[in-house]
Amino acid sequence: MNKLAVAGECWFDDACILDMDYFVKTLAGIKAKGVRPDLIGSIIAHYASKWLPDLTGDITEKGFSELENSPDNITASWMKKRFFVETLVGILPPERDSVPCNFLLRLLRIANMVGVEPTYRAELEKRVSWRLDQASLNELMIPSFSHTCSTLLDVELVMRLVKRFLNLDEASRSGAALVKVAKLVDCYLSEAAVDSSLSLSEFIDLAGALPSHARSTDDGLYRAIDTYLKAHLGVSKQERKALCRLIDSRKLSPEASYHAAQNERLPVRAVIQALFSEQTKLNRFIDWSGSFSGARSPNPGLDPSVRCLSKREVTAQQMEIRKLREDVIRLQSQCTCMQVPLIAKIS
Repeated sequence: MNKLAVAGECWFDDACILDMDYFVKTLAGIKAKGVRPDLIGSIIAHYASKWLPDLTGDITEKGFSELENSPDNITASWMKKRFFVETLVGILPPERDSVPCNFLLRLLRIANMVGVEPTYRAELEKRVSWRLDQASLNELMIPSFSHTCSTLLDVELVMRLVKRFLNLDEASRSGAALVKVAKLVDCYLSEAAVDSSLSLSEFIDLAGALPSHARSTDDGLYRAIDTYLKAHLGVSKQERKALCRLIDSRKLSPEASYHAAQNERLPVRAVIQALFSEQTKLNRFIDWSGSFSGARSPNPGLDPSVRCLSKREVTAQQMEIRKLREDVIRLQSQCTCMQVPLIAKIS
């Protein structure tokens, strides 16, 4: 058990925390003593996990699961859960790093399920957006509990979280955090894309919400688009073009470019762009390796200031040049293989 969990258990006796009012008053006293915000968050998370098993996924825990088996009806049980969640949100420490993001996401999932007041839901969404780069894909995949939403996953919720994250000040949203969120969104899109109810506009809006520099590679986005095309066979040619415009072919890996060249679901223009981009990278690589080879063959006789290379250095350089040439041959072979299905597709 980690230190925070142990610290949370030390502050109170499980026998007395069923009374929410008592817990709130006790927590206020702990805060008044200057306890660190992260420990306060640990105490809240421990308390919530004890009496709301949905937060841990452990159905063997006691708590409100007992209430559902009591004479009270389901509605009464949900009302108690809603009161419990709203109270927890109201006592969360204001500091941004006081509560783990995944705990907040689990709390948000239950909040949406039991229908908490919009102000509490908005507060949870704001707090999640502060640390969205720390979220896991599994916790982010919150089902849609709205009758007006046709998708299985709450894509609108994720869109709001991403927009809130992007609106954070630069000090709170670092470049590394932006890259993590971009990867998270691409993975989320790959999961959401299998839902036949996910509209093209919803997919494009979420994929295009992030700036282009957020993605160091577009392989994840390409996989999401390919998954969407597999699950939505009725997508028109124009719609396929709109999806492919999201991809920067220059940011595809050789493996992704090779897959795109043979992908019959992509429009021809997208295939040509992927092939052209890979050919351009190959030409640059050839030019670079050639200049590298020339630069590594100095003639000491022409320039007295040039130091003669040792036998070990010469051997290392020769091995490096040989490796570069092998890479060039491999890339040329890949481009040739990519051209064959493209020619067949055009004809």
